[in-house]
Amino acid sequence: MNTNVRAALAHGHVVDITTTGRRTGQQRRIEIVFHNIDGRLIITGMPVADRKRGWLSNLETDPRLTLHLKGTVQSDLAATARVITDDSDRRSIAAWVAAHAWHGQDVDAMTAFSPMIEVTIDDLAA
Repeated sequence: MNTNVRAALAHGHVVDITTTGRRTGQQRRIEIVFHNIDGRLIITGMPVADRKRGWLSNLETDPRLTLHLKGTVQSDLAATARVITDDSDRRSIAAWVAAHAWHGQDVDAMTAFSPMIEVTIDDLAA
Protein backbone atom coordinates (compact mmCIF):
# COMPACT_ATOMS: atom_id res chain seq x y z
CA MET A 1 0.00 0.00 0.00
CA ASN A 2 1.48 3.33 -0.99
CA THR A 3 2.01 6.38 1.20
CA ASN A 4 -0.83 8.36 -0.41
CA VAL A 5 -3.35 5.62 0.35
CA ARG A 6 -2.14 5.35 3.95
CA ALA A 7 -2.44 9.13 4.31
CA ALA A 8 -6.00 9.04 2.88
CA LEU A 9 -6.97 6.40 5.44
CA ALA A 10 -5.50 8.44 8.30
CA HIS A 11 -8.54 10.71 8.42
CA GLY A 12 -12.18 10.13 7.68
CA HIS A 13 -13.96 11.28 4.54
CA VAL A 14 -16.51 10.26 1.94
CA VAL A 15 -15.85 6.94 0.20
CA ASP A 16 -17.85 4.34 -1.64
CA ILE A 17 -18.19 0.76 -0.47
CA THR A 18 -19.21 -2.24 -2.51
CA THR A 19 -20.91 -5.12 -0.74
CA THR A 20 -22.42 -8.34 -2.05
CA GLY A 21 -26.22 -8.45 -1.99
CA ARG A 22 -27.38 -10.98 0.56
CA ARG A 23 -30.24 -12.24 -1.63
CA THR A 24 -29.08 -11.51 -5.18
CA GLY A 25 -25.33 -12.01 -4.87
CA GLN A 26 -24.92 -8.88 -7.01
CA GLN A 27 -22.48 -6.12 -6.19
CA ARG A 28 -24.03 -3.11 -4.43
CA ARG A 29 -22.14 0.19 -4.28
CA ILE A 30 -23.06 3.11 -2.02
CA GLU A 31 -21.49 6.37 -0.91
CA ILE A 32 -20.77 6.61 2.81
CA VAL A 33 -18.44 8.29 5.31
CA PHE A 34 -15.75 6.56 7.32
CA HIS A 35 -13.97 7.83 10.42
CA ASN A 36 -10.45 7.04 11.61
CA ILE A 37 -10.79 6.72 15.38
CA ASP A 38 -7.43 6.05 17.00
CA GLY A 39 -6.30 4.05 13.97
CA ARG A 40 -9.57 2.13 13.61
CA LEU A 41 -11.53 2.58 10.38
CA ILE A 42 -15.16 2.95 11.43
CA ILE A 43 -18.27 3.34 9.31
CA THR A 44 -21.42 4.43 11.07
CA GLY A 45 -24.73 5.84 9.97
CA MET A 46 -27.40 8.10 11.34
CA PRO A 47 -29.61 6.46 13.97
CA VAL A 48 -32.90 5.07 12.65
CA ALA A 49 -34.90 2.89 15.01
CA ASP A 50 -37.28 1.23 12.57
CA ARG A 51 -35.12 -0.10 9.74
CA LYS A 52 -31.84 -1.85 9.14
CA ARG A 53 -29.67 -0.59 6.30
CA GLY A 54 -29.28 -2.92 3.33
CA TRP A 55 -25.49 -2.48 3.32
CA LEU A 56 -25.32 -3.63 6.94
CA SER A 57 -27.47 -6.70 6.25
CA ASN A 58 -25.25 -7.49 3.28
CA LEU A 59 -22.12 -7.31 5.45
CA GLU A 60 -23.68 -9.49 8.14
CA THR A 61 -24.13 -12.16 5.46
CA ASP A 62 -20.76 -11.64 3.75
CA PRO A 63 -18.27 -9.37 5.56
CA ARG A 64 -16.06 -8.84 2.50
CA LEU A 65 -16.26 -5.42 0.88
CA THR A 66 -14.33 -3.05 -1.32
CA LEU A 67 -13.53 0.39 0.06
CA HIS A 68 -13.25 2.84 -2.83
CA LEU A 69 -11.15 5.90 -2.06
CA LYS A 70 -12.11 8.82 -4.26
CA GLY A 71 -11.00 12.39 -4.66
CA THR A 72 -7.31 13.25 -4.87
CA VAL A 73 -6.34 9.70 -3.86
CA GLN A 74 -8.20 6.98 -5.72
CA SER A 75 -7.86 3.32 -4.88
CA ASP A 76 -10.02 0.21 -4.54
CA LEU A 77 -9.12 -1.64 -1.34
CA ALA A 78 -10.23 -5.16 -0.48
CA ALA A 79 -11.42 -5.22 3.10
CA THR A 80 -13.38 -7.08 5.75
CA ALA A 81 -16.09 -5.65 7.99
CA ARG A 82 -16.87 -6.50 11.58
CA VAL A 83 -20.25 -5.39 12.89
CA ILE A 84 -19.77 -3.62 16.22
CA THR A 85 -22.22 -4.99 18.78
CA ASP A 86 -20.49 -4.38 22.12
CA ASP A 87 -22.46 -1.64 23.93
CA SER A 88 -19.43 0.05 25.52
CA ASP A 89 -17.57 0.08 22.18
CA ARG A 90 -20.68 1.45 20.42
CA ARG A 91 -21.07 4.21 23.05
CA SER A 92 -17.41 5.17 22.77
CA ILE A 93 -17.66 5.39 18.97
CA ALA A 94 -20.92 7.34 19.15
CA ALA A 95 -19.39 9.82 21.60
CA TRP A 96 -16.35 10.33 19.34
CA VAL A 97 -18.51 10.83 16.24
CA ALA A 98 -20.80 13.29 18.07
CA ALA A 99 -17.80 15.28 19.32
CA HIS A 100 -15.64 15.26 16.17
CA ALA A 101 -17.78 14.71 13.09
CA TRP A 102 -21.53 15.00 13.54
CA HIS A 103 -21.76 17.69 16.20
CA GLY A 104 -24.90 17.65 18.29
CA GLN A 105 -25.90 14.05 17.59
CA ASP A 106 -27.62 12.19 20.40
CA VAL A 107 -25.06 9.70 21.73
CA ASP A 108 -27.74 7.50 23.31
CA ALA A 109 -29.69 7.27 20.03
CA MET A 110 -26.51 6.57 18.06
CA THR A 111 -25.46 3.88 20.53
CA ALA A 112 -28.85 2.19 20.29
CA PHE A 113 -29.70 2.59 16.62
CA SER A 114 -26.76 3.56 14.38
CA PRO A 115 -25.21 0.93 12.14
CA MET A 116 -21.53 0.54 13.09
CA ILE A 117 -18.80 -1.51 11.50
CA GLU A 118 -15.04 -1.66 11.78
CA VAL A 119 -13.24 -2.08 8.48
CA THR A 120 -9.95 -3.92 8.20
CA ILE A 121 -8.06 -3.36 4.95
CA ASP A 122 -6.74 -6.73 3.78
CA ASP A 123 -3.27 -5.35 2.86
CA LEU A 124 -2.91 -3.86 6.35
CA ALA A 125 -3.99 -7.05 8.11
CA ALA A 126 -1.30 -9.16 6.45
